[in-house]
Amino acid sequence: MRTLSDAFGRRINYLRISVTDRCNLRCAYCMPAEGVQWQPREELLSLGEIVQVVRAAAQLGVSRIRLTGGEPLVRPDVARLIAAISHIDGIQDIGLTTNGLLLEKLAPALADAGLSRVNISLDTLDQKAFRRLTRLGEFGQVWRGIAAAERAGLAPIKLNTVVIRGINDAELLDLARLSLDHPWHIRFIELMPIGNTGDWGAGFLSARDRYVSVQEMRQTLAPLDLLPAEAPAGNGPARTFRIPGAAGAVGFISPLGEHFCETCNRLRLTADGRLRPCLIQTGEVPVREALRGGQDVTTLIEQAAARKPEGHRLWQRDIAISHNRMMCQIGG
Repeated sequence: MRTLSDAFGRRINYLRISVTDRCNLRCAYCMPAEGVQWQPREELLSLGEIVQVVRAAAQLGVSRIRLTGGEPLVRPDVARLIAAISHIDGIQDIGLTTNGLLLEKLAPALADAGLSRVNISLDTLDQKAFRRLTRLGEFGQVWRGIAAAERAGLAPIKLNTVVIRGINDAELLDLARLSLDHPWHIRFIELMPIGNTGDWGAGFLSARDRYVSVQEMRQTLAPLDLLPAEAPAGNGPARTFRIPGAAGAVGFISPLGEHFCETCNRLRLTADGRLRPCLIQTGEVPVREALRGGQDVTTLIEQAAARKPEGHRLWQRDIAISHNRMMCQIGG
């Protein structure tokens, strides 16, 4: 089997796939309150086209797949897609990142289809704050989805919290303590400046003030005496810790405060069929036209890997961040 590497010797074995740009929430850090204009369905990759890309990637040594969105569970054929991917030789792990609203209904079918694990967005435990941040969501619906995922065996469950000053920065201790009695992995994520640096509306701080660094997060969590811990399967860039005696773990994903570009092992496939070598930097390799023209996309995947930059360079003030796509359109 061939292996896929970039120009800096990093082996690429992980493909994140945005299966739709649509979402049933309007989270302030992901899209504007009025939403974004969805792409015409004919411009999005079909189930068969996604499977073709995964099959080609697997032949190059990609073994891990994560389905994202938008919200991947609003795509009606997502369970069939998971089942198809699970039968591709070389694919060892299929994860999915979701806002959790539809998990209560879909978790059993997803597990039966071959889904390995889920990451669930949970930015706050306060119902009012949850509604304000998501603009449409109901906290209880997500909480029931977490329970359904646990019953279905989609483990380890990872709860992703984007830390935002003035919204949830006072809840870090309570969120981290969820790992005491539950075998969950609570992951605190620095806010990334991707299409979200404008005004979020009344009740939100300015872009300059709402960022919370990973260093400040750790200082807030110091009373918990966090100890370094072994990372769970599929943990990606998170640095993992554990409260002494806890059933679960606490992690930090810090693209700005402690960037992890040197270990980046992934490519991203957007819902409209573009391979993106880096989440932050611009530059994409189109594959949709090749797929629809009956061409082999193996070379295009290799091109995308070769274009991976050494790092996202967010620490450089003059870096040009792509604002033509919101986070929901890239896939996170």
